[in-house]
Amino acid sequence: MTRVLVADDHAIVREGLKRILADQEGIELAGEATNGHEVVDWVRRGGFDILLLDLSMPGKSGIELIRQVKDESPRLKVLVLTMHEEDQYAVRSIRAGASGYLTKESAPGQLVSAIRRLAEGRLYISPNVAEHLALEAQPGGGGDEPHRHLSDREFEVFRLLVDGRSVSEIAAQLHLSVKTVSTHKTRILQKMNAASVADLVRYAIHHRLEGGAPPSE
Repeated sequence: MTRVLVADDHAIVREGLKRILADQEGIELAGEATNGHEVVDWVRRGGFDILLLDLSMPGKSGIELIRQVKDESPRLKVLVLTMHEEDQYAVRSIRAGASGYLTKESAPGQLVSAIRRLAEGRLYISPNVAEHLALEAQPGGGGDEPHRHLSDREFEVFRLLVDGRSVSEIAAQLHLSVKTVSTHKTRILQKMNAASVADLVRYAIHHRLEGGAPPSE
């Protein structure tokens, strides 16, 4: 029996996921989590095999949460569920330790197959993501787009900036000081060769990197 923990801050999404999993042979719902703190508590208690994780939730989330989950429980399989289609999110998630990446749009048709694949010890990623990972493994690989040169933390701050969050809101959500977030913002603008957040927003829209940040706590 494969036991799954569903982690998403939207009740309607959790209900939809539970309906998809209901009565699936060999798959059992272990429980639900609505934010990063609850996810960590569940991970420490154990009792499930696969974490179905929304990439954007209140509190600790995203790449940082994936890394903590894998540090706490290296054998736990993480299947990321997100509204982001950009491959860069998937690549960063897999690098952080996730075993699969699924968009919410594709979840109804692919969720069960993805869970079964992870339960067999395999990855669940698209051919495009596999290609990106292969390219990054090569010397000089990884692409020339500016956003690919951001660190995971900078990328998270970048994502929140383009979603309209203020520096203080980002600091509260990521549990960082305002000064640290301001430093990240300055480095992001430099690396992206941008003069303002408006420039970052235009870049994000062009590269389909905008949207999907959770509400601030």
